[in-house]
Amino acid sequence: MNEIGLRPSPISATVDFAAEGIQHGFLRLPYSRDDSAWGSVMIPITVVSRGEGPTALLTGGNHGDEYEGPIALFDLARSLKAEEVSGRVIIVPAMNYPAFLAGTRTSPIDRGNMNRSFPGRPDGTVTEKIADYFQRVLLPMANLVLDFHSGGKTLDFLPFCAAHILPNKHQEAKSFDFVTAFAAPYSMKMLEIDAVGMYDTAAEEMGKVFITTELGGGGTATAKSAAIAKRGTMNVLRHAGIVAGAADIGATTWLDMPDGRCFSFAEEGGLIEPLVDLGEAVSEDAVIARIYPTGRTGVEPREIRAGMSGILCARHFPGLVKSGDCVAVVATVDE
Repeated sequence: MNEIGLRPSPISATVDFAAEGIQHGFLRLPYSRDDSAWGSVMIPITVVSRGEGPTALLTGGNHGDEYEGPIALFDLARSLKAEEVSGRVIIVPAMNYPAFLAGTRTSPIDRGNMNRSFPGRPDGTVTEKIADYFQRVLLPMANLVLDFHSGGKTLDFLPFCAAHILPNKHQEAKSFDFVTAFAAPYSMKMLEIDAVGMYDTAAEEMGKVFITTELGGGGTATAKSAAIAKRGTMNVLRHAGIVAGAADIGATTWLDMPDGRCFSFAEEGGLIEPLVDLGEAVSEDAVIARIYPTGRTGVEPREIRAGMSGILCARHFPGLVKSGDCVAVVATVDE
């Protein structure tokens, strides 16, 4: 272990992870700033523990403009009772708390993207310090990790729960069992286009069962998407045996993102016209959107074509796009 790895985290918890019962507290990170010389970032946390059993680490707000996870987890933190639990549930509704308060994808303090900051650094930026605490303190405690995502302000998704294809097939199978138990309307075998520094990768490399979601987007939540998150959370806890009872499992459609052909990117900026809506079938090379140059009239739009056949599972949400933006994602239906 290098010198940095030996340094303790600057974050201190006001909860005792070994104690039984219900505790509501904070992960306190010292942060000196202009308006508070001895200030702190206070990340809310709840721990519910009773007896023997596995530990579930439940997180939302990895990106600060995604709201289904925080809604489900703030609700769970107030409603879950210790007598319902066999094991331990660690609830962090907004892990990148500065970004959550600002309603932004990345932290307003250091522009840090929490989901690209692992394993973090105890002497790094605010975002890196939070990632380091999860890497070295919280993840090792967990048997199961559920990290909520949606599309934020810039993407909109079909509501799905997902896990990754992994080298360890036993770990992979357990992860997909929990995806099934979550019982979102769609379930995804997910491909990441930028996996470096991800929370997902950190957990999976420790051998943890890791599942995630994309439950909508547009920088908001709906009654439907919040309900999916709440029901899925309880399903996961029941499937793990942490909460008694059978999971409320409904029908799900399995999707697959097999390779990079899933993604379509804008090569030029402009005004986007969707030609296909979420959930609709598309054929390879079909035109799924047009991007109109906005500098003048009378110019032909650039066509965005599907790289493969399947259904549209994600789209760019704002009406204007920039060069390099992901504008569409196609997934295949796994029969």
